[in-house]
Amino acid sequence: MLTLDGLQIQLDGFEMAADFSVDPGAKVAIIGPSGAGKSTLLNAIAGFVTPATGRVLWQERDITSDDPGVRPVSMVFQDNNLFPHMTAFQNVAIGIRPSMRLNTDEQARVTKALDRVGLAGMGHRKPGALSGGQQSRVVLARVLVQGRPLVLLDEPFSALGPALREEMLDLVAGLIVDAGATLLMVTHDPEDALRIAGQTIFVDSAAAIGPEDTKKLLSNPPAAMRAYLGR
Repeated sequence: MLTLDGLQIQLDGFEMAADFSVDPGAKVAIIGPSGAGKSTLLNAIAGFVTPATGRVLWQERDITSDDPGVRPVSMVFQDNNLFPHMTAFQNVAIGIRPSMRLNTDEQARVTKALDRVGLAGMGHRKPGALSGGQQSRVVLARVLVQGRPLVLLDEPFSALGPALREEMLDLVAGLIVDAGATLLMVTHDPEDALRIAGQTIFVDSAAAIGPEDTKKLLSNPPAAMRAYLGR
């Protein structure tokens, strides 16, 4: 279980409060206006932002002071964070070992992960030779080989068209279930939340509210959320 215990984030005049828990294996969307702090919330969980007060707990263990690299977290950013000079295979392999000096079993893991996300035979290609959707698949393959139990997605498919975005969301949902992982995904689109997330957190007015059942929340949203949705 992921727990944010009385978390207070303060950055250059920005303040945000978060106090909630997410059950193991849950798929949770995070929605809200631009600038409300959705990405900041993920960064605090991942360890890139240090909270002013409060704790981040994973399986009841306090990880608030842990470096990002040792947290049980894989994070996917909006820009995919691929290295343009590396092949798809290398971009995935770095998720196992930064030196990319993999043994035979580890090389097989990379190949299997590329196959699983639909990139069989494309490991030799560099990001510039891949479409936007294929680049997203490389990043998901890297998440797979890392094998961490908490996956954070910060609008990684926002640049994709509607049909391809839906395809990627379905792929993510399958990967998360297969891995038994927990997912938190930032999105601006309530349809994305309905498609992939059983629960949703609404971020607005310097606070994270939820998680609540996605269908119930979107069918009867609070006033602030109605304003955000334009209803």
